[in-house]
Amino acid sequence: MAGKSPLLSWLFGSKPEEAPREEPAAAQPRVESSPPPKQEADPFRLALAPDHAVNQLSRLWREQTGGYSPPHFRFEGPEGEDVLPASQAKQELARLLLAVNATANQRWKKIHPKGKTAPQEGAEPPPSPNLDAQAVAFVSSDRLTAWVFAYPPVGGGRELDRNMLSKALEEKQVKYGLNKDLLDALPDQPDRYFHLYLIAQGKAAVLGKDGQIVDLFKRSPERKLAVDEYNRVDYASISFIQNVNEGDIICRIIAPTLGEDGKTVLGQELPARSGKAVTVPKGRNTAVAEDGAALVATKTGHVEFNGRTFQVKPVLEIDGDVDYSTGHINFLGDVHVHGDICTGFTVRAMGNITVDGVVEAAMVEAGGDLIMVKGAQGDNRAVLRASHSIYAKYLENCCVYAMEDLYSDCIINCDVYCDGLVEARSGRGTIIGGSIRAAHEVSAEVLGSRSECHTAVALGGLPCQEFDHEVLVREIAGLEEELEKTELQPESPIKFTRIGKLRMQLSMNKNKLAQFGKDLEDLRKNQGESGVRRLTCSVAYPGASVAIGPASYCFQQETRPVNASLVEDEICII
Repeated sequence: MAGKSPLLSWLFGSKPEEAPREEPAAAQPRVESSPPPKQEADPFRLALAPDHAVNQLSRLWREQTGGYSPPHFRFEGPEGEDVLPASQAKQELARLLLAVNATANQRWKKIHPKGKTAPQEGAEPPPSPNLDAQAVAFVSSDRLTAWVFAYPPVGGGRELDRNMLSKALEEKQVKYGLNKDLLDALPDQPDRYFHLYLIAQGKAAVLGKDGQIVDLFKRSPERKLAVDEYNRVDYASISFIQNVNEGDIICRIIAPTLGEDGKTVLGQELPARSGKAVTVPKGRNTAVAEDGAALVATKTGHVEFNGRTFQVKPVLEIDGDVDYSTGHINFLGDVHVHGDICTGFTVRAMGNITVDGVVEAAMVEAGGDLIMVKGAQGDNRAVLRASHSIYAKYLENCCVYAMEDLYSDCIINCDVYCDGLVEARSGRGTIIGGSIRAAHEVSAEVLGSRSECHTAVALGGLPCQEFDHEVLVREIAGLEEELEKTELQPESPIKFTRIGKLRMQLSMNKNKLAQFGKDLEDLRKNQGESGVRRLTCSVAYPGASVAIGPASYCFQQETRPVNASLVEDEICII
């Protein structure tokens, strides 16, 4: 009986006759080598076990034709480039494995059905199966890519052709973005079998970009003191004014972009969302440019961001001193005084106040920050107030109110009320005489003096608010006393006019006091007693004292260093 064909040998399990082996050459000396480095798995390629149905079909095709086309199921483009992101490729490989398992196992069962036994000796072998080539289409889960692979024919089956590919794509309803050149050329490719080809690509939807605001001015200027190598602060360089001229651009407005609709390989439309327009931070003295691409200043002044919008505040420039040549100043924007503020004059501003010279026995009140490049010599008559912070080279014989923080090189014989931090660390860093009332912390190099000058520090509460409350109470008491004296005067038209004005002013102040008391109580509740209350200094001299809440402590001797805080209703000095 003639020898069996390779196909029948594979089907019925008998091994084909092996070719005689050649005698090995003389043994060569063994060269020790390190094992090859372990290669990482390709995240875009489908790995198949050696006994997988696809590998069995590949071996069968090799025995039938003598050629060999190793399975290559990898998500790649025509030039071998990666088409899918690595994260998506991992998910798609799992789906592809299911499709390959189903089609390969089904085809293998047709070739090698269960129950088939080897023919008895002398009997004719069963006829070999004839199976045409089979094309399989695979569509990604996002329906933006379609792939195709094919199994070779078996026996006398037909080779892969264009109709088989088209039919496989029609079964998956793939009709958009087809690579028709590849469809025509694939049947003649030498590696057309067991190879995954990108056959169609859809168009992903492109979401529109939201509009953006690109600021050219800072929304929150930094409030940090730069100290040089000699522990000095250049107060002349501290300025939070951001000058702008009329017509200058404050911020650029980037318009939103329209979305681009996409389309799947199945021909389905993918609608895209367009970007949202941004809210323009348009405030006072600003306007949107004609082309809508910028926010510009309509006046020359100082740019400020109030939390929602940009606004331009006009800056009042005083080239010289504030004296009889200028008179009192009451301005709605920022004020910059290049000279001194002389005795007896008042400067009020809704914004920041910057003084390049010296503040004498004057009243200065800022709705923002107060910056004194040289300092203040108040002659016990100067009153300095700021709704934000105060920065000064030195403060001497002044009454100072800071709703936020106070920074100075030297504070001498001043009454200070601060709802934040009082710091005198740069320069001389001394606090001598007077009283310092701060809500949270007082920090200095030197507290008091060798002459035992009385210097009092009180921590806690809301010093500015509480002092304003006390002033209002004293003012009401003075009005009541004046009203009583006026009522005892003889009857006259001037008396009735005076009494009417006093009663009206007294009623207004009482209403103001009632509302002020409620607000102060709410602030106290919100503040609580959990905040930092601490005194720190390098040296404290006798005559200095510190009070934190109900506890107090007087320094009887020179103490270095000092870190005082409240511990269980007692002041602890570390």
